[in-house]
Amino acid sequence: MRHAAAAVPLATTVAMLYARLAASLTGPGPRRLAALLPAMALLPVLPLALPYYSYRGFSAFVFVWLGEFKLLLLAFGRGPLYPALRPLPFVFTAALPVKLVDAAAAAAGASASRPPPAAPAATFKFVVSSAVKVGAMAAIVRVLHAKEEMHRYAAFSLNAVFMYCFLDVVLPALGAAGVALGMEMEPQFDRPYLSASLRDFWGRRWNLVASAVLRAAVYDPVRARSGAPAAGVLAAFLVSGLMHEVVILYLTSRAPTGRVTAFFALHGACVCAERWWCARRRRREARPPLPRAVAAPLVLGFVAGTAFWLFFPAIYGGGMDDLACVCVERWWCARRRRREARPPLPRAVAAPLVLGFVAGTAFWLFFPAIYGGGMDDLYLAEIAGFAKGLGLGGSWTGENEF
Repeated sequence: MRHAAAAVPLATTVAMLYARLAASLTGPGPRRLAALLPAMALLPVLPLALPYYSYRGFSAFVFVWLGEFKLLLLAFGRGPLYPALRPLPFVFTAALPVKLVDAAAAAAGASASRPPPAAPAATFKFVVSSAVKVGAMAAIVRVLHAKEEMHRYAAFSLNAVFMYCFLDVVLPALGAAGVALGMEMEPQFDRPYLSASLRDFWGRRWNLVASAVLRAAVYDPVRARSGAPAAGVLAAFLVSGLMHEVVILYLTSRAPTGRVTAFFALHGACVCAERWWCARRRRREARPPLPRAVAAPLVLGFVAGTAFWLFFPAIYGGGMDDLACVCVERWWCARRRRREARPPLPRAVAAPLVLGFVAGTAFWLFFPAIYGGGMDDLYLAEIAGFAKGLGLGGSWTGENEF
């Protein structure tokens, strides 16, 4: 537990490098699947090594759901991973909830798509958005201290906003790290509060990495086998519900209740019904879809209402939100005890070390850029000219007779 913060990433990196090697030595099919089984067997164990339940929940989403599905797709030559990827992009994509941009698709749609925003503007927007969300999360944690005095649904609403802010800070930050390492990443969220339909919400705006994995692993095979898009939609939502149950099992250590699976099964049926109704309405009445200003509140209201009924009680009910606060307090207190157990160095020792480090790095990198190449002589000549103008004479130029 103590060294899990270093052991889990190291074990994940080794497992994914092994998966890349195994995939490069075998062709798609049962042989590659058998070669990948050691890595696939390791991933469900990794979240159990983490000490706090919130860490276990997020790592279960990353490893047990997305990681297992990505390796399963790799075994049959599908999905976002392929052996020709360089080691760094392969490990980054396999071990984290990110997805590389498809170069062929991006090139095909480059002419039709709008140009991407300038990098400084996108970076500024990301920093401001993340700062606002972090501030919102801090405010929510403070407000939730008075949870006993508020309505149950009000607490669920705050927890829902906290969860969205957390995901929309952490996942884009991981994508930004990939961009900084030279990889082009697809976005994880696309303003879900502007969704004009349930299909728009689940398929194009909310948790797009999970949507892409489910589309490749469940929707496409079921649709190809059955010939019915509705069957693929229902299967994808059912699998999503089951995997959410697994993540919540890691999160709460409680037996699944089936309510989360019911939530996603309900939304899958509603997506199919919405698709049928919109197609029928367009054929019969040729009416345009509802304006986004009307449709978005209806969609978000339906998602929120069903989540309050089925989804949030499974995650935050039964005191699990209090357990989250306890875990945060335990982490903070342990960190504080470790820091207080080791008093800082005396100032008489620390000050020379700090100043020596600053001076040494300045002599190495800073001063040569300012005074190197004869710039110090130029500065002295300018000072001497200024001194002569003030009538100070040779006392500034080294020409003093005395």
